Amino acid sequence: MEPTQQPFIAEALDRLWAQFLPQMEERVATLEAASAALAAGTFAMSQREHANSAAHKLAGVLGTFGLTKGTVLAREAEIIYSGEPDTDPDAAARLAEIAAQLRVIVESRK
Repeated sequence: MEPTQQPFIAEALDRLWAQFLPQMEERVATLEAASAALAAGTFAMSQREHANSAAHKLAGVLGTFGLTKGTVLAREAEIIYSGEPDTDPDAAARLAEIAAQLRVIVESRK
């Protein structure tokens, strides 16, 4: 890539980030709500599916923007949600921690 293309690509990525930021924030909120419901014992199958989907989508989009740690965390959440987190006593705490870290990652990229 030529040096003159780098600013253009960075600007394009910034525009895309701004465009998709509301969706990413909504997906993080979905993960926060799911971990809270799991901790409270009110976690439903539909919520698990929604959280799994949100984690999957976050993993992909965060990687696109070079946020590798976010991708790794979102994939971990996706794996946990694809199992049966409601039977794992440590799952709620770990999922809450992942959601909090993802919130920081998304907020710091703004």
